[in-house]
Amino acid sequence: MTRPTTLRARQWQVAPPVPAQYQQKFSHIPPILLQILYNRGITQAGAIQSFLERRYLLEDDPFQLPDMDKAVMRIRQAIDDDETVVVYGDFDADGVTSTVLLTQALRGLGMRRSQARPYIPDRVDEGYGLNNDALTTIREEFDAALVITVDCGIRSIAEVEHANAIGLDVIVTDHHSIGRKLPPALAVINPKRPESTYPEEMLAGVGIAYKLVQALVIALPEYVAFDPTDLLDLVAIGTVADLAPLLGENRKLVVAGLDILREGRRPGVAALAQVARTEPAQISAETIGFGLGPRINAAGRLAKAYTAARLLAAPDLRSATNYAQELDQLNRQRQQLTEKLSEHAETLIDPDDFILIASDTTFEPGVVGLVASRLSDKYYRPSIVIEQGESESRGSCRSIPEFHITDALDEVADLLIRHGGHAQAAGFTIDNANLDAFADRMRSLASDALAGKELLPTLTIDAELRLGDVDWALYETLQQLEPTGYANPTPVFVSHNVQVINHRTVGQNGDHLQLEVADSYKGFKCIAFRQGAWAEAMPRLLDIVYTIGVNEWRGRRTLQLMVQDMRSAEAPARLNSELLSNDEVRL
Repeated sequence: MTRPTTLRARQWQVAPPVPAQYQQKFSHIPPILLQILYNRGITQAGAIQSFLERRYLLEDDPFQLPDMDKAVMRIRQAIDDDETVVVYGDFDADGVTSTVLLTQALRGLGMRRSQARPYIPDRVDEGYGLNNDALTTIREEFDAALVITVDCGIRSIAEVEHANAIGLDVIVTDHHSIGRKLPPALAVINPKRPESTYPEEMLAGVGIAYKLVQALVIALPEYVAFDPTDLLDLVAIGTVADLAPLLGENRKLVVAGLDILREGRRPGVAALAQVARTEPAQISAETIGFGLGPRINAAGRLAKAYTAARLLAAPDLRSATNYAQELDQLNRQRQQLTEKLSEHAETLIDPDDFILIASDTTFEPGVVGLVASRLSDKYYRPSIVIEQGESESRGSCRSIPEFHITDALDEVADLLIRHGGHAQAAGFTIDNANLDAFADRMRSLASDALAGKELLPTLTIDAELRLGDVDWALYETLQQLEPTGYANPTPVFVSHNVQVINHRTVGQNGDHLQLEVADSYKGFKCIAFRQGAWAEAMPRLLDIVYTIGVNEWRGRRTLQLMVQDMRSAEAPARLNSELLSNDEVRL
């Protein structure tokens, strides 16, 4: 037995060892740290130094972004002429932080509260992105002259045309992939534009909003009555929560933002940290990803995203605490609803299909993305979950590296009302009359792309270690890689032939596994989430893949292994043949 049959098999891929000449060149760097940097593609002396010192060496002039000068000129006109400007955002954490950031910045440039207004669409009634009814309301009822989108708008061709027709200027700031044509806006700021010379293409929506603020501060110094770096806490939250790569400029922005978050300057963050049972001084990228971000997202999923926006803009801890408690309760509801609808979605799919499509009137629009993610994680297939409405339906997609989901949606764009996203996550709106044709064509595209491929998730491993190599010195060395996250993940290690001392299931349904393992050098306590099935037939010896964490209990801190996967070491073949040659990667 290599693993319980109820657990999905994963390929283990150990990174190749650092070349000997490379080790000699950088002999002053701890070998394990050098190995991980090498695995991340950080190989040049300058890049290594700047990464470890948390600096950014490339050009970050915001005016290198396309149309930035046009946007600044139009916003200056709005300030001078006392026009009303609406910041039009999205209902997820990236969109909410972007909306709050730019609204606060415009007010910091002298605009009155009634003059700089936020607008976040309702997920259920309006859906993602610009919509004509909202633009008409903004023009007629708000008497606005300018709309600035954040984290949306790059594919809103018809909607921007409508805005132009009713006398509403539009500036689009977005980070999503670009369609076959740009919206006819006054300015379109997106580093993914082919003509862009800006070196960082992977900014989150909130990062691009911050670049606009930087440009305004540079161009309009006489208007500035705020410190733009005070907004970096919002940049850190939105960037991490949206799974933007934590490399390059994103890493620089998040590092600076974390410093501000830990000072507890923003009452809303302090209140949110409290309900997430985290001290502001202990906030990390992981805290954002698993504690703060999901609670901010919960507002737009199940209620109104304005609750999250009001939290982040709250002037004092008392009002912020009320919003934080509401978000915490919504997050609990979100967890329960996701579990329930994920179970239902499994009854609607064929797990052997190349793409999993579940469509039903009972799906809630706020959690369809989470349900799609659950399906994709469990079966390692691109997944689409569709909430069917009376005449129109909205779908959310999650995918795998082998299948670019937004490119696939581009291929069936003739069936869609609107769509957009990234390589592995996207959304769309569709007329119900096109649902069957959509499903047929997506299945055909997935079959063409995936047929004949071995579809197994790959667990990428940074290096092999002995348990005896794991100690506090190693843990502190690895802290130089922080903040870790997407594209700069927490280091993953493998240890072979470890002895199982004891084990037991934990969690409400025994879903998780607590165990203690040891080799001839040292023993460690471990936690293995969602791997409780191993308790049914635990072998005596294991090969384990893990990250290194810290367990705090009653003021005592101990190292703990967070087990990602395990195999019986008593099986004939622990690793596939291509990996066996890499076993010499050690400290």
